[in-house]
Amino acid sequence: MGHISMTEMSRRLAAGTLSSRQLVEEALAAISDPNGEGSRAFMTVYAEQARAVASEIDAQRRRGLIVSPIAGIPISIKDLLDEAGQTTLGGSTVLVGQPPALVDSTVVARLRKAGAVIIGRTNTVEFAYTGLGINPHYGTPKNVYDRAAGRIPGGSTSGGGISVADGMAAGAIGTDTGGSLRIPAALNGLVGFKPTQARVPRDGVMPLSTTLDSVGPIAWNVADCALLDAVLTAETVRAPQAPALRGLRFAVPKTYFQNDLSEPVARAFALALSRLSTAGATIVELPMNEFAQAPNINPRGMITASEAYAWHRKYIKDGADKYDPRVLARIKTGETISAPDYVELLALRREFIRSINRAAAGYDAMLMPTTPDIAPLIADVIKDDESYYRINGRMLRNPSVVNLFDGCALSIPCHQAGDAPVGLMIAGIQNTDHHILSVGRSVEALVSPSRS
Repeated sequence: MGHISMTEMSRRLAAGTLSSRQLVEEALAAISDPNGEGSRAFMTVYAEQARAVASEIDAQRRRGLIVSPIAGIPISIKDLLDEAGQTTLGGSTVLVGQPPALVDSTVVARLRKAGAVIIGRTNTVEFAYTGLGINPHYGTPKNVYDRAAGRIPGGSTSGGGISVADGMAAGAIGTDTGGSLRIPAALNGLVGFKPTQARVPRDGVMPLSTTLDSVGPIAWNVADCALLDAVLTAETVRAPQAPALRGLRFAVPKTYFQNDLSEPVARAFALALSRLSTAGATIVELPMNEFAQAPNINPRGMITASEAYAWHRKYIKDGADKYDPRVLARIKTGETISAPDYVELLALRREFIRSINRAAAGYDAMLMPTTPDIAPLIADVIKDDESYYRINGRMLRNPSVVNLFDGCALSIPCHQAGDAPVGLMIAGIQNTDHHILSVGRSVEALVSPSRS
């Protein structure tokens, strides 16, 4: 499948110059490539099922029965989404042997109804609880950049990102609690979209934080993310219009998001802003001191940890030794958080949402680097606990703030072709998703590297 967008695949499928079966065979070949990352990117591959679905969709298309633009296109799903007859493991060994799901999650049901070919279940950080992509149980897929050196894929939707980057799926569905879609997108030169939480149903999706979790797509471009977003939200599928950059107003917060950027990220971010300004967009760099409160809203991940511990404590009681020790340590911090402290943090978050809504009024979007660093080496991340937690904190720092104000955000590539991937985050307040997707198309056309 290479770098062909879903939009182009859909066009060729409709024209009869491409078949779903061809797409599935190409995806399966990429997954099974012994020199590739398929064995680490996927937990389960549905080879025969995918072939059967593709053949049936091709037959229906010949009879003129296909109308969905994603019908027949291979999509991967994160191993947090329930499928009838499958046990959702969450990238862990803790739940091996648990009963399978009885019904599909709403997200999976909507994908099937739209004719998507689910190619398999992708690897994730255990229970989605870091932004790095490291999984000691099922392996860590290597980043698409500098693969010989072995860099982190980003997480927690690690397998999903690599499935798209390596042509093993045309799009990936994952979750985002603090950047879990946007981090792998940023580190692998892809587009990731975190929607406003309430727009995509989370029933049948294994939770990390019920307050902060969202479900969304990773794909090659903004139009493809919009296509998948429409399916996930059961909205009418329509390509977002790309507005003229001249006349758009972008707020660039100087507080928090630009602290201690690595040189490659700072350079790519500055170039992206310069290009947008030259194209006629109004770039307003301003303090936006409201963001200084972000570390106080979820200190040491207390909201996340308390909600995660509530879900995991029954499994920790008898199976703590089966957890990744670094994930377990983060979950267990929730054991000591009192109910009054938890309630107080939720109240602080509500005020934080109101303050950001006020601060962002009058701007089309806010712009910031998705992550402060390019993808570090896997060896550097796992060498000791201090490195692991420090780097994880840096990866999560910027994108997690959007979850705190329940906004929506794209990460789009903004690096120069050949350089290490860098993500530009285009963020909006609650329920501005369609506008952010539209604006994202215009920004992407100007700042993203061309693909071969």
